[in-house]
Amino acid sequence: MKRATRQRLILLFAVLALLVLAGWQLQIDAGKETGPLTSIDPASVSHITLTLPGAPAMHYEKREGHWWRTDGTPARANDARLSDLADTAAAHVLSWRPAGDFDPAKIGLAPPKAVLELDGQTLEFGETSVTGPQHYVRVGQRIALVPARYTPRSPATRTTELH
Repeated sequence: MKRATRQRLILLFAVLALLVLAGWQLQIDAGKETGPLTSIDPASVSHITLTLPGAPAMHYEKREGHWWRTDGTPARANDARLSDLADTAAAHVLSWRPAGDFDPAKIGLAPPKAVLELDGQTLEFGETSVTGPQHYVRVGQRIALVPARYTPRSPATRTTELH
């Protein structure tokens, strides 16, 4: 076998080996995909209940494209704030773990810092993680870590934008 032919065969095998390794890595990465916090489409959320410590539960309903507070006399709510709460349904999960891996009191889930119910799906929010600006969220029998921006606050809370 000529030297040039041998070098081409070695190069071909090296390229094939790299393709196999790349395919294997893609398969591993796909298996680790965490996905969204819930399977609910945020645009389809029509009922929100928010419970914060020391305050009664706040109930909201979407009617004709606008959010209304339904506790007592119905009143229009801040559509942008309620849409932010609905967007929590699709929050990107950084990692999932079984609830049994944690002591609920140590991560702020006994009692939760906030409870958000989106069309019947309950999300319980705990403390900030020590690893960064992330919060623990209990969803059924699993605990998720989600970016802190998804932590519920009262829709009546005013925020200031920096320009």
